[in-house]
Formats: sequence, structure tokens, C-alpha cells
Amino acid sequence: MKTETPEKIVRVKGFTKLTEEQREELRKLAAMPDEDIDTSDIPEITDWSNSVVGKFYRPVKEAITVRLDADILHWLKQGGRGYQSRLNAILRREMTSQSGMRKAA
Repeated sequence: MKTETPEKIVRVKGFTKLTEEQREELRKLAAMPDEDIDTSDIPEITDWSNSVVGKFYRPVKEAITVRLDADILHWLKQGGRGYQSRLNAILRREMTSQSGMRKAA
């Protein structure tokens, strides 16, 4: 979970606190205009053909109650632990296939 400090620096819980020297360096960097920042050691990405959409996307889960046919639930549970995640994946595949159809229409 992220928390924001008064200096507008985002701190991720679990990490060590910044020293005053590090805070000062971040203040100076934040004040610099973008064109003054040296990015020569970072190669520009021009080919996005191997990129994966949503690789780090983690949607918020919501607890619900749903009624399923007994045979469907049995089939899901046959795969062992994670049957709810499998159900979610099946529904997500269906949702995205339906979304693709709507965009084309």
C-alpha cells in the first residue's frame, strides 16, 4: 500500500525511510525541467510488437455470492485449488471476446 508524504514523495510501505540527503536529491530532480533530464542511458522503445497488455494489471477483487449449477462447480473443483481463479479467468476470456465483438460492430 502506498502512502503520500507531505513532500509529495510516494513511499511504499516495507521500504526503508529516505535519508534527508535522498529527500533533497529528489526535491532537486522534481524541480528540474524535463528537457534538462539526461535520458541518454535509457534506450527508446520503438518496437512494441512483443509487449503484453495488462501484464501487471491486478483488478480489485470483490466478494459476491453466485449460484452455479452443481455439475459446473464440480468440474471447476476437479482442477484442485484455485477454482475461483479459474472461474474468473473463464469469465474474463468471455468478457474480452464479447468486448472485441462490440468494438468491431
